[in-house]
Amino acid sequence: MSNAIAVSTPSLPARIRLFLGGAALMCAAVLSGAGAAVAGDAATGKALALQWCAACHLVSEDQDRASSASLPSFYDMAKDPGWSEEKLATFLANPHPQMPNMTLGNTEIANLSSYIASLAP
Repeated sequence: MSNAIAVSTPSLPARIRLFLGGAALMCAAVLSGAGAAVAGDAATGKALALQWCAACHLVSEDQDRASSASLPSFYDMAKDPGWSEEKLATFLANPHPQMPNMTLGNTEIANLSSYIASLAP
């Protein structure tokens, strides 16, 4: 005769097990860095800069003109060591009040930041 004690474990309904499994996978993805920053595409960033930023900033050599010589060009920002690609992305997520009210998504921010960084000498 065995001295083992049988322990019963309560069984969760299938829907709850499925929900908990999905929640655990999402937590694992977040903790592993799956929600990390988006890699930017400089060519797409240039097109976006010509569309949104060129009215005020000099953003490209093939640009006709910028409306204000007092604003920094994208070339000035690119060669300034204080403007890393990460700092540019942070700034573009919450720009200063004089900038137009443009709501940029993470991909657009990454593309613009990548383009500006690509102009560094």
